[in-house]
Amino acid sequence: MKVVLPGGTGQVGTVLDRALTAAGHEVTVLTRHPAHARQVGWDGATLGRWAEVVDGSDVVINLAGRSVSCRYTAGNLRAMMDSRVDSARVVGEAIAAAARPPRVWLQMSTATVYAHRFDAANDEATGLIGGSEAGVPDYWAYSVDIARNWERAQAEAPTPATRKVALRSAMVMSPDRGGVLDVLLGLARWGLGGPVAGGAQFVSWIHDEDFVRAVEFLIGRDDIAGPVNLASPGPLPQRDFMRMLRAAWGVPVGLPATRWMAEAGAFALRTDTELLLKSRRVIPGLLREAGFAFTYDAWQPAAADLVRRIRSSRAGHRGRVGPVEGAASGRRT
Repeated sequence: MKVVLPGGTGQVGTVLDRALTAAGHEVTVLTRHPAHARQVGWDGATLGRWAEVVDGSDVVINLAGRSVSCRYTAGNLRAMMDSRVDSARVVGEAIAAAARPPRVWLQMSTATVYAHRFDAANDEATGLIGGSEAGVPDYWAYSVDIARNWERAQAEAPTPATRKVALRSAMVMSPDRGGVLDVLLGLARWGLGGPVAGGAQFVSWIHDEDFVRAVEFLIGRDDIAGPVNLASPGPLPQRDFMRMLRAAWGVPVGLPATRWMAEAGAFALRTDTELLLKSRRVIPGLLREAGFAFTYDAWQPAAADLVRRIRSSRAGHRGRVGPVEGAASGRRT
């Protein structure tokens, strides 16, 4: 297939680009800063020459959007909103103008659209959309508005020949540097991977291999459209999530953190506590109904696999021979 990945240079884009390219597909990444032949420049907001790669493609998977790992200032929240809505809108314009539009457009969304809750899990049919919960910070509602507007931009795009799916994704766990798992493991290794504010809030997640398989599954299922939850069937409380991650890495103790301690830590890391404190209890209703089988539906084996891959990758990096050392020893580099 010819696959176009707008915003495909981040963690999730790297995971998809790597897997789809390895599977033999022709992948083109749209990015603000193209660095090699398979990358094409765009600004994420206006039509340009980049739209030519959309015309004649089979699949568009739009991942563009400002990172949520930042302080939730008014300016950053606006940038999150604009980057998501503008990119979805302009991708829709490119598809609408194409002489040979793609048959499917997968649009990244987020599990954050659902309400902060502990009592029941959110699936696509019965889940509660957030934004009006009592006792949570007012700005959390803005994150829900971002998700709603993000999905609306795709839904309202005039692309009748192209099936549209909104990927309400949980956190994608991959061994890549700089991803969410890398950050969580860093906290665990520093002894800070304990319960946060009691740790009862649910963590929804998906293993990177299941994320790729789910995307491939949705590409092939012409009968599925609209919002789809990309999350493991096994969300679990944050205290249990981190305990299992610590066990996989071999860290016996994780110090607990109060809410104010989490605020201080988030400030130091230039991120926001919503990522730690919101209870995201999301399950994949449509995927399971459609017959998708998760390889990793429980966190303990998923964490063990991810830690094994991280350690294997880092051991490989340590074992590589650098140019100077290779020249001195007579080995090829």
